[in-house]
Amino acid sequence: MEQNKPFLFGQYDRGHAPNGRGACSNTSGRFEPTRVEQFDDGWTGYENARQINTSVFLETPKHIITKNTSPDIPFDRSINAYRGCEHGCIYCFARPSHAYMGLSPGLDFETRLFAKPNAAELLRNELSKKTYSPAPIAMGTNTDPYQPIEKQYEITRQILEVLLECKHPVTILTKSALMLRDMDIIKDMSKLNLIRVAFSVTTLDPKLSRVMEPRASTPQKRLDAIRAFAGEGIPVSIMFAPVIPALNDHEMENILIACKKAGALRAAFILLRLPLELHGLFEEWLETHFPDRKKRVMNRLLAMRGGKANDKRFGHRMKGVGVEADLLKTRFYKISNRLGMTTSFDKLERGLFEKPLSIGGQFSLF
Repeated sequence: MEQNKPFLFGQYDRGHAPNGRGACSNTSGRFEPTRVEQFDDGWTGYENARQINTSVFLETPKHIITKNTSPDIPFDRSINAYRGCEHGCIYCFARPSHAYMGLSPGLDFETRLFAKPNAAELLRNELSKKTYSPAPIAMGTNTDPYQPIEKQYEITRQILEVLLECKHPVTILTKSALMLRDMDIIKDMSKLNLIRVAFSVTTLDPKLSRVMEPRASTPQKRLDAIRAFAGEGIPVSIMFAPVIPALNDHEMENILIACKKAGALRAAFILLRLPLELHGLFEEWLETHFPDRKKRVMNRLLAMRGGKANDKRFGHRMKGVGVEADLLKTRFYKISNRLGMTTSFDKLERGLFEKPLSIGGQFSLF
């Protein structure tokens, strides 16, 4: 296994994102004792790496279900099959979590990934505990369960197989059309009211999507996936997230209309938030791709965040405050109401849950 060593700034031109990547630099994490930065030493003629390959490390955690008590989140447990995300979305609020691994929230987050191949086994063990009480498990709340490496590792599929076997409820949020691969499992779970699927749709502009979320499915492929699931009678929600003022906020109405035509029944939105290292990474990205808009984007965002890049208070961190934030909410609810995208789904079924069998076909005694 490779040593977990971050890439250095000197491997590429600062301010120019490597091919197919979102972040423009690899700034050191907040826990690192030293900080590495690029500077011009007068030497010329060297070649900068324009391509950074993805490295995957295998992780064997002891637990797979993460609990939370956040009052503004509609679930109390989640599963993340992977650490880091190859989609490379520059706005991803999960980026700062890579600092806990001694890695950068910048390029490391999208190129140095961790897979949990024992996730399904761990899930089976945790669901079999005598004290376990079923409630919907959320997937896709931190890193995407259908990011590109899922094609090889199939950890998300293995998790869904266990959940179907146990008749356990789950929700999935993704930016990837790869979820169509698991249509067979999702259809079976949907018939039992055990699953909700949702797609994050940030823009309809393929050029903006390419630089903002470089390895996620294109906007059209996400719309096609919504249409495919809806065509099978599977209820689909969409998340317009994040809303970035002066960059994609003007697309709100068009995105909801397009998703409604594709068959989505519900919609929600989240305002951009920039915790910890994400603030600097996002500003650097703006300077690289949209220098003419950088000041306007940041000024409007700060105004909607009470003068801060991130308002971590519960109840405020997702929607923002102030006149413009209120106007954003009004726009969203007006169009979603007009389109009928406020459908309330029945609560997912919990009463069908069955303790899983062990690998040998026996029920757990513990």
